[in-house]
Amino acid sequence: MSQTKFIVRKVAVLGAGVMGAQIAAHLVNAKVPTVLFDLPAKDGNKNGIALKAIDGLKKLKPSPLSNKDAVNYIQPANYEEHLHLLKGCDLVIEAIAERMDWKTDLYAKVAPHLGERTIFATNTSGLSINQLAAGVPAELAPRFCGVHFFNPPRYMHLVEIIPCTGSDAGMLDNLERFLVTTLGKGVIRAKDTPNFVANRIGVFSMLATIANADKFGIRFDVVDDLTGPRLGRPKSATFRTADVVGLDTFAHVVKTMDDTLPNDPWHAYFKSPQWLQQLIADGSLGAKTKRGIYKKEGKQMFVFDVAKGEYVGAGEKGDDAVKAILKIENPAEKFKQLRASSHPQAQFLWACFRDVFHYISYHLGDIANCARDVDFAIRWGFGWSVGPFETWQAAGWQQVAGWIDEDIKAGKTLAAAALPAWALEADRAGVHFADGSFDATAGKLVGRSTLDVYQRQLAPAKVLGETAGLLGETVFENEGVRAFTTGDDVLVVSFKSKAHAIGPDVIDGVNTAIDIAEARFKGLVIWQTEEPFSVGADLQSMLPAFMMGDWDAIDTMVRRFQTTSMRLRYSHIPTVAATQGYVFGGGCEFAMHCDKVVAALESYVGLVEVGVGLLPGGGGCKEFALRAAQNAQGDVLAALKDYFMAIATAKVATSGHEAQEIGFFRHSDSVVFNAYELLYVAKQQALALYESGYRPPMAGGTFAVAGRAGAASIKGQLVNMLEGHFISQHDFTIAALIADVMTGGDVEQGTLVNEQWILDLERKAFMTLLKSSKTQDRIANMLTTGKPLRN
Repeated sequence: MSQTKFIVRKVAVLGAGVMGAQIAAHLVNAKVPTVLFDLPAKDGNKNGIALKAIDGLKKLKPSPLSNKDAVNYIQPANYEEHLHLLKGCDLVIEAIAERMDWKTDLYAKVAPHLGERTIFATNTSGLSINQLAAGVPAELAPRFCGVHFFNPPRYMHLVEIIPCTGSDAGMLDNLERFLVTTLGKGVIRAKDTPNFVANRIGVFSMLATIANADKFGIRFDVVDDLTGPRLGRPKSATFRTADVVGLDTFAHVVKTMDDTLPNDPWHAYFKSPQWLQQLIADGSLGAKTKRGIYKKEGKQMFVFDVAKGEYVGAGEKGDDAVKAILKIENPAEKFKQLRASSHPQAQFLWACFRDVFHYISYHLGDIANCARDVDFAIRWGFGWSVGPFETWQAAGWQQVAGWIDEDIKAGKTLAAAALPAWALEADRAGVHFADGSFDATAGKLVGRSTLDVYQRQLAPAKVLGETAGLLGETVFENEGVRAFTTGDDVLVVSFKSKAHAIGPDVIDGVNTAIDIAEARFKGLVIWQTEEPFSVGADLQSMLPAFMMGDWDAIDTMVRRFQTTSMRLRYSHIPTVAATQGYVFGGGCEFAMHCDKVVAALESYVGLVEVGVGLLPGGGGCKEFALRAAQNAQGDVLAALKDYFMAIATAKVATSGHEAQEIGFFRHSDSVVFNAYELLYVAKQQALALYESGYRPPMAGGTFAVAGRAGAASIKGQLVNMLEGHFISQHDFTIAALIADVMTGGDVEQGTLVNEQWILDLERKAFMTLLKSSKTQDRIANMLTTGKPLRN
């Protein structure tokens, strides 16, 4: 008999602070009803603390909520009146302040009210799970563990599960299933050591950077210029990250390491520097107090200068010679030059890398179950594009290990601890291989988790050294696309262009793929091997015809784009778009014309053509005019106005759910929380459509438009915006043309037209704008700077 399925119907979060409230927000994003507890308020409504936290969620940017209604499914509660609600919760997450005594007091209070199967987890960022487990009743211990979300919980992929010695294995598996699929997280199982995996190594990396910046005399703004995107890390780099996290929070994590790791060879560095303590004492806590390591006054940015003990003008950059080294593509050569350079900034960078490599190899067996977990933890929890072990392996394991060993013996490293013997093995090529990643405790390679939930990840996250060949068998390929199958009767199309822009080769490839799918497959899925889904039409590909004034050639390209969109709608096999990241312009139009969209939660969707002085020319205006007619309850213009504004203001949905609210996606489309499950779900949708007797919609139907009277009504509002200087004259021209197209042109209100009628208007308006000098200026600015021009 199969095992009883574990379903999370309801969750309680204990603690309505920053993390607790945002964990609750992400739970309701995923349609999991959530009770948010806090202490009873001393005055007024006893739920006052929880209510204030829930209200605060609506104001945060970026929003922890994926749609405006989600917040209504968080139920405020307090410990005095509502403990009985815990019995109906399948999962309870404790997220109060990092005080062992406060946590264990709360456990004693809530334990009698938990259900017999309730999982009880603590969101501590570093306290001992086994010590906390000692504070729960014996019968609850098998259902207790750590579950460490990263801030902000909606956006950070990592969650660490930390078992205690008594945690039930089945319970841990059920929790992991829920976190991975329902909440969309990347889960690693961590050992019960201080700060677990990501914070232990990530915070050490920041401490090593601080120590080496001091040693080599590198200013904080220069450090951030060198240790951000140039190293494949977030724009916040090192010191801005500390400001974003909160200097007091950062200092707390450092103190946890100081208090709990007295025998660590690097213990001397587990201290908040004097300047950091002073900033905290002054109330300069970072972004939340608008002043920390950085502060902004008007438009001027300042950075704290340790040598001067005061703020100075920020904006200094790394030296060009050092930045040139960082641009070297070959990792082995890059590290060789960094180490050999006499420039203080290069020496600083080598020292930062070396000290992290030294630390992770020395502690791998203590901290993590294998090297893969370390790299995923840092990639998913700290936003590095490449993990530290991957970086070392890519640079040549033996070469780098030898250099680290030399520096240790020369007394150049932060600690004198020797590299572990396994790291210096003569035949070692790294820690990641096709057969698994290195487990330093057992001295063997460990494969990936075999938990059933990972069978849904057809293209899972990989680490360097794992087999990463092309997915599936190539059925067709040209310069623009690769179409492949994994043997399940679905043809998958992936774009090969930069940022998956749609040019002639992509359009030709999609049409050929549709031909092949209609002849041999049950469905077609458009899915990209990495985000974005598509940034839209490839304007660069139009340049030759544009420069020669070959308007007929461009008109033919636009017509071909529209025809391809319509083929996605009316082909004889179901078509599914699997979106993540940017879904802009033509990419949005392709998705809108597919039978089904399967959107990653983090899909950012918009018809943004006005940014380059154009209007949607691949069927976007037509599609919104059609949807308005379908949704109208006797008043097409009223149904059309929100759609018009979405195009005219280049409105971008900031989640798959918001894309449904605005109308880019249908409410019947699917939103998937784990982007690694996109391809699996999209294929299942295509096959389900086919197996249920799929037939394409009937082509050639007619629908009502708002006509010239509707266009006049919209233009009246535009005149007010123009006269109030809210829009420019060219903005007015573009918006007026969009209005003409979406209302059906020079016809009476209520006139019945077909899709081709609107497509022809759309294409004509597109060409009119393309010939305008102001639009040409906008396009040139976008192609040269990557930013929209408002003229």
